[in-house]
Amino acid sequence: MGRSWKNGPYVAGRLLEKAYKAEAAGSREAIKTWARACTIVPEFIGKHFAIHNGKAFIKLYVTENMVGHKLGEF
Repeated sequence: MGRSWKNGPYVAGRLLEKAYKAEAAGSREAIKTWARACTIVPEFIGKHFAIHNGKAFIKLYVTENMVGHKLGEF
C-alpha cells in the first residue's frame, strides 16, 4: 500500500539537510545513511550516497532515472 498524495513521498529530513549542505560546500564525499525507505528526490541528483544494507555500506551515485524510487532498491 502506497502513501497518499496528501502526505507526499517519504523523505528523511535529516538526509535532505545533508544533501543541501553537501551542495553548498561542493563536497563529493558520500553521504552515509541508514534510511533505505527514503524516496529519491530531484535534490539528490548528482550526489554520492553510502547506503547501509545491514552489514556494510553500499556506494550509490544518483542519476535522473532514479528519481521516485527508494534508496534501498539500488
